[in-house]
Amino acid sequence: MRIDRKKTAGRMAVGRAAGALACGALTLSLLAGCVDQSGSAAVESAKAKVAAMGEEPRIIATSPATADICDRLELDLVGVCTSTISSLPERYEGVEQVGTAMSPDMEIVASLSPDWILSPSSLQSDLQPKYEAIDTDWAFLNLRSVQGMYRSIQELGEIFGREEQAGELVDEFTEFYEDYVTRNEGQESPKVLILMGLPGSYIIATENSYVGSLVELAGGENVYAGTDQEFLTVNTEDMKSREPDVILRAAHALPDQIIEMFNEEFETNDIWQHFTAVKEGRVYDLTYELFGMSANFNYPEALEELQPMLYPQSEDDAEQAKENSDRAAEAAKESEATGKTDEETLQEITK
Repeated sequence: MRIDRKKTAGRMAVGRAAGALACGALTLSLLAGCVDQSGSAAVESAKAKVAAMGEEPRIIATSPATADICDRLELDLVGVCTSTISSLPERYEGVEQVGTAMSPDMEIVASLSPDWILSPSSLQSDLQPKYEAIDTDWAFLNLRSVQGMYRSIQELGEIFGREEQAGELVDEFTEFYEDYVTRNEGQESPKVLILMGLPGSYIIATENSYVGSLVELAGGENVYAGTDQEFLTVNTEDMKSREPDVILRAAHALPDQIIEMFNEEFETNDIWQHFTAVKEGRVYDLTYELFGMSANFNYPEALEELQPMLYPQSEDDAEQAKENSDRAAEAAKESEATGKTDEETLQEITK
């Protein structure tokens, strides 16, 4: 029986997969409440609650990344996000759309009477108060790294009775990780500056962001490592003092606007011309769908795109890095994301 509508949240943890899954995973809310909502106790409590329902829970996934995870776990959804850029799994064609990841329509969400809402933890501060206002449980998934994503997958598998599917996914990652982690051994780590573009501005992505975690996984050295923040606001003089070998440019929503903004910034702000990375032509745009805000199953492709950018071993590698960047920039322009985004969502993104 649900005692009240106040939620208790706790961090959950499960064992590592071959030593590779080293990050925290879900933040949970359980309406029924528990004395101990930390560690595996939260997983077990949620698992017991779902099992006691006697039927499949009604689940809403509010972002493309969480929808992809649900698809891989063979979970049905009663609600799914709207996206003008990312494609959603075929499994969810015809499922009610609840709005964008950043701003789900809570009237639609509530009308679907969900038992669980799944969202990325990067949006927790904005979305948790909204979820607390309706009669449901929720989980925020740690999608700031590939390792965090797989920890979340393990725990969702336990909660929703999809241990077999989750185990297969984790095994795939473990096999990939054990092979990939040795790929750039013995090579000097490049110093990397990652710019995350916003409409009209940009911020620094640290190793705590998804893009930053990919650079770290590839062996790159983030010039703003050592903070507990995901993103930083820093002036260009400070960036110059760190003299990165490589500058990577990624987009947070509206990639067509972002690519224009970055091009104008680098053409009109003279200080960029003094960066060694700019002088040596090592400024690269990253493919939006591979280097977004949340971890996804395209990480092998993302790492493959990064490889010649971070570790050019020949002229062919350097040319490949440039081709990857040009292709990413062209895809951003052709996305026409701004034109396909409604006014209310544009305001939410640009506020």
